[in-house]
Amino acid sequence: MGNSSDNSATKSGLSRREFIGTTAGAGAATFLGKGGDAVAQSSGVPATAVVPAPTSAQLDRDTGDARPPTNIRAAQRPGSDLMVQVLKDLDIEYIAANPASSFEGLQESIVNYGEPPNTMPELISALHEESAVDMAHGYAKSEGKPMAVMLHGTVGTLHASMAIYQAYHNRIPMILIIGRDDKFFLQQQSADDIAGIVRAITKWDSQPKTLDESLLAIQRAYREAMTPPRGPTVIVIDTELQKEEAGDLKLPVYFPPVIATISPGQAQEIARGLVNANNPRVQVGSLRTPAGIAAAVELAELVGASVRTAATRRPMSFPQRHPQCGEGATSDYDFILGLETDGAQISINGPHIRSIPDRDRTHIGFGGVRDSVVPPRGKGPPGANDIVADAEASIPIITAEVNRLLTNAKRNGIADRIRQHGSANHTARIEDLAKALESKRKGWDGSPISLARLYADLWPLIMNEDWCLASPTVFSSRHHVQLWDHNKPYSYLGMHGAGGIGYCIGASTGAALAARERNRIVINIQCDGDINYAPGSLWTAAHHRLPMLTIMHNNRAWHQEVMYLHYMAGVRGRGTDRSHIGTTLRDPFIDYAKMAESYGIESEGPISEPTKLVAAYERGIAVVKAGRPYLIDVLTQPR
Repeated sequence: MGNSSDNSATKSGLSRREFIGTTAGAGAATFLGKGGDAVAQSSGVPATAVVPAPTSAQLDRDTGDARPPTNIRAAQRPGSDLMVQVLKDLDIEYIAANPASSFEGLQESIVNYGEPPNTMPELISALHEESAVDMAHGYAKSEGKPMAVMLHGTVGTLHASMAIYQAYHNRIPMILIIGRDDKFFLQQQSADDIAGIVRAITKWDSQPKTLDESLLAIQRAYREAMTPPRGPTVIVIDTELQKEEAGDLKLPVYFPPVIATISPGQAQEIARGLVNANNPRVQVGSLRTPAGIAAAVELAELVGASVRTAATRRPMSFPQRHPQCGEGATSDYDFILGLETDGAQISINGPHIRSIPDRDRTHIGFGGVRDSVVPPRGKGPPGANDIVADAEASIPIITAEVNRLLTNAKRNGIADRIRQHGSANHTARIEDLAKALESKRKGWDGSPISLARLYADLWPLIMNEDWCLASPTVFSSRHHVQLWDHNKPYSYLGMHGAGGIGYCIGASTGAALAARERNRIVINIQCDGDINYAPGSLWTAAHHRLPMLTIMHNNRAWHQEVMYLHYMAGVRGRGTDRSHIGTTLRDPFIDYAKMAESYGIESEGPISEPTKLVAAYERGIAVVKAGRPYLIDVLTQPR
C-alpha cells in the first residue's frame, strides 16, 4: 500500500494516506474523535481543522524510504506471536491482507511463528482490502465459520467498507483486525476510533490497550462473530502491542459462545405438533453450519414432513433433491415449523424459530452504538409466531422430544407418508425439468451464446463432482435453479447481501480457498461489469493455486442500465438509438482471457459459438481439478 499515491495529495505536499486523512478521512470518518476511551463522537474533525505537513520520518515510512532504527528493541517472545497462537487455537484457517506497516509485527509472526509456519492461519495475499473482505465473505458462506482479515488503519478500513457493509447485511461471521500506528501513521489526524468508521455495519468492536487485553479481544471477536445473529467484528491493535515483549504471559482460556435455544416447554409443544399432524411441513432457511443441516434432515425424516428449502437462494439449507423436499403429496399442511426462514414463507398455523437480527448495544468497545445504525436486511418486528432463538441449536432439543413421543403406530404412518411425499416430489421434479428444458431451448444455437445453454452445457460435466456455485446468479438469469441439484451446504452461496458490484470475483476466490484442501471445485459465473471493479482477485487465485473455474458472462454492457435507459428514453419519446452511451463496454471491447493471462491464470476465449462451449468447459474443469484456476471468456446474450 505504501507506494501508490494520489495526484491531488502530491500537489499539496501530503502523502496519499495523509491526504485521505484530511478529506475522505475527515468526511467519512465523522465518527472519529480524539478522545481515546471516550464514546465515539457524533461530529467529526471540525471543518476548520488544519493538518500540518508530514514530518520527514512520516514521509520516509509512507514512501518506503525508512531506515532501521539505531536502537533495535528485540523481543524474545513477541506479543504478535501470542496473537497468532490465539488465532490458531480458534482454528482460523486463513487471514487475508494487503500488506501494510500498521500490522507488520503481526504479519511477521503469521509467516514465521509456529511449526510449520504460515499455517492456521495461512496468509492470503490480496491486492485490495475490499477483495480481502469479500474473500472472507465467500469462505464463511462455504464453511459456516470465519476467516480473518487485516486492514491498514483508516485508509484500509475505508477501502474495505463496502465489502464490510455487504457482510453485515448477509450476517457473515469474520474477524477484522485493524492495524493502528500512532507514531508514523497520520500522527496529527490519527483515527483514535478507527472502528467508528464501520461501527454501524459491524456487530462488535474493541481497541485493547494492553497485550493481554488484545488476546482476550481476539477471542471475544470470534465469539461475537459466531453468536447468532452473526456478523463482522473488529479489533483495532496498535503496532506497539504487536511488537511488545510478552515475557511469561499466558494465553487466556477461551469460552465458546452461549447460543440461545428454545425452552423445554416450547420444544415439547413443537414436538407434539409435528407428531400429531397428519401432514406436517418444515420450511428451512439458512442455518449456521453443515451440522445444522444434518440435524434438520434427521428431524424431517423422523416426522415424515415435506420440506421447503432455500438451497437455490442461499447456502446452508436443506438438500434440494432429498425425497421429502418439495410440495409433497398434498399441500394441505396442518402444522408448519419454520427454521430461520423469511417471514413471507411462514404460515400462521405453526411456530417460527429464528435469530431476530439485532446489535449488541451495550458492550461495544467505544461506549455504545450511534443512533443512525443501519438495520440489517429483513429486520422488522417479530411475527406473531416468532420464537427468538437459534434454530440450529434448537433442532436437537425438538428431535429428542419427538423420539420420546413417537409410538410404533405413529412411526408406521410416518413411513407411509414419506413414501407418498417421495413419489410425488419425484414426479413433480421430472415434469418441472421437462418444462424448464423446453423453455430454455429458445436461442439454443444462437450467437452470442444463450445463458440457458451456458448453464445447461456445464451441468453434465460437473454433476458428479463436489462443486460449489459461488457467484450471484440473478444477472445471468438463475438457470441453475431448475437444471442443477443443490444438495450440499455450499451448493449455491447466494447473492451479494447489499447489491454492491465487485463482490463476485473476491467472494468466489474465498470460496475457492475453502475448496482447495477439501477436494472441491468452485464455479464462478462472472459478470463482466463486476470483475472490472476488483480484478486483482484473479492474481490471488493464481498465486494460491485455487480450484476456481471462472466463466465470463460477457455481454459487453451494464445491461440492467441499458434496460433502464431504454425505458426512460421510450417513455420520453426520444428513441433508444443512443442508449448504448454510458451503458456498454465497447470501443474497445475488453479481452478477459488476456486479463486473466496477465494475472497468471490459464484462459481462453472469447467464445461466441455455442458448439465450442463443451470442449472449453472440459479443458477448464481438467485444469481446475488439477488445482489451478481457469477462465473462459464467453460472449453471451444479455439475460
